[in-house]
Amino acid sequence: MSSQYESLVLPDLYPAAFDVAAPDTPAGRAVWPRKPGLFIRRVQTAEALAAAEVPVPEESAVEGADPTPEAAATEAGPPLAPADAQPLQLELVSGQFGLVPPWVKSASDAKLRSTKLVNARAEAVTTSNNFRNAWFKGQRCIVPMMAFQEDDLRSGKAVPTRIARVDGKPMGVAGLWESWTGADGEVIVSFALLTVNANSHALMHRYQQPGAEKRMVAVLNEGGYHAWLTARPEKAREFLRAYPANWLTANPIQKK
Repeated sequence: MSSQYESLVLPDLYPAAFDVAAPDTPAGRAVWPRKPGLFIRRVQTAEALAAAEVPVPEESAVEGADPTPEAAATEAGPPLAPADAQPLQLELVSGQFGLVPPWVKSASDAKLRSTKLVNARAEAVTTSNNFRNAWFKGQRCIVPMMAFQEDDLRSGKAVPTRIARVDGKPMGVAGLWESWTGADGEVIVSFALLTVNANSHALMHRYQQPGAEKRMVAVLNEGGYHAWLTARPEKAREFLRAYPANWLTANPIQKK
């Protein structure tokens, strides 16, 4: 599980790598569960907010072999923008790392659950009660980071390891975001990282618990950022792939 990552500390990297304005207050260098982090999403226009009101399909409709036309239309998500639509507008948002599902009843419950909801399995987003709402309502995001951290347990002792791009450039990781509102009006904006299977990945199979399934965050290709944020749910899955091992480098984190 990727539960800690390194944010972008140089403000100029945000417009250069992700075409968004630099944050007024950068996030801390290390981000872990329940700590604030930054993510990129589509600007919440009236059209986007209206699309968010589309009901999430029932699990039976999602998993059935022959869904009704109404359910199929809902699963397809909001209609694609016309060819003459305005260019995609992006915004950089601060949120809690660790998603808070909309069905959570209280802020205290949100804090307890969110620490375990920092990762969303790409294979289960349509059936997970925690992530289905965000997935079907198109609440996808990009999480900028310089590196993510995994434990190397091959020696029998956990060795924290920094995994980054070989060229040193920022990575854009696929994520989901939510906005939870409590009974007293408290609002928690949160996000999670999407992960994919890495059992056969030349690099990532070395990390995490021996004998357990290996996972890695879904690093997006730079040219696919806008498409990831605008694709219909059934097409968005195509972006969730293991990042090539030869494009990554791993180094043990030296203790100061």
